[in-house]
Amino acid sequence: MPSTARFIDLHTHSTASDGKLSPGELVRAAGKLELAALALTDHDTTGGLEEAAAEARKHGIRFIPGAELDIDRKSVPGFAISGEFHLLALGLRSPSESFKRELLKTNEARRERNLRIIERMRDNGWDADYAEVCEIAGQGSVGRPHFAEYLVKLKAARTIRQAFDRYLGHGKSLYIPRVGIDYMIALSVIKESGALAVLAHPASLYVSWGKLPELAAHLVSTGLDGIETRHPSATVHTARKLEALAQSLGLYMSAGSDYHGENRRDRRLGRASGGEKIPLSVLEAIPLLNRGTF
Repeated sequence: MPSTARFIDLHTHSTASDGKLSPGELVRAAGKLELAALALTDHDTTGGLEEAAAEARKHGIRFIPGAELDIDRKSVPGFAISGEFHLLALGLRSPSESFKRELLKTNEARRERNLRIIERMRDNGWDADYAEVCEIAGQGSVGRPHFAEYLVKLKAARTIRQAFDRYLGHGKSLYIPRVGIDYMIALSVIKESGALAVLAHPASLYVSWGKLPELAAHLVSTGLDGIETRHPSATVHTARKLEALAQSLGLYMSAGSDYHGENRRDRRLGRASGGEKIPLSVLEAIPLLNRGTF
């Protein structure tokens, strides 16, 4: 029977990228919480979508296929984006061949970055082995969370959070920016795949509140569809400001937990800003995602 739950999650990760649960396990966890809808948005891959969709049908959960794309922060001329620039592709009905090619290029670049992180670790005196990091990642693509686990294993940090704070966070010794997709190319391949382009967790851009409206207006002029207004990194107050910005620009408002697993206790499935549940009304206000089954 379809779930009567009134809350959802439009931003989650599985072992297809850097999450801790397999796509099926993630959906089952959503089922236990009685989520009405779930989007799987793994980093630069669609590898978990088929498994998650099949499991969602068993549990009567509306499933929204997606992906989270890493964007080249220098590909928006005139704006100083110093943080991470991610786009959510929500509602990936049929990923185009161009979309698949861009993911392939991004993942090749990610592997090169990962090997550079290993080199830095060795330069810092650790006997680092990339094969061991790959073993932690399993079948998923290797990302910073896996390096964080590896640092804990090496006793360089006590916790995943500490590994990020000391070594892997923005500006730290092991932080190497990923080579992302050109913004306009990403926008094009998302739309030709039948999906919406949503700016993920705007706070990660490291753009001041004084400049964010101007940047958002520019992105809208190029075809951006929405903003993730509710996210664990945004306080309730910040979420309200982002909602007002989205309304002023005619953007859809998305919301998600950015759930990766129990290793990130600040990110709980189905909850976003302030730990509040994400209401079904968020999905109902986005027509493309609210009609029929994917």
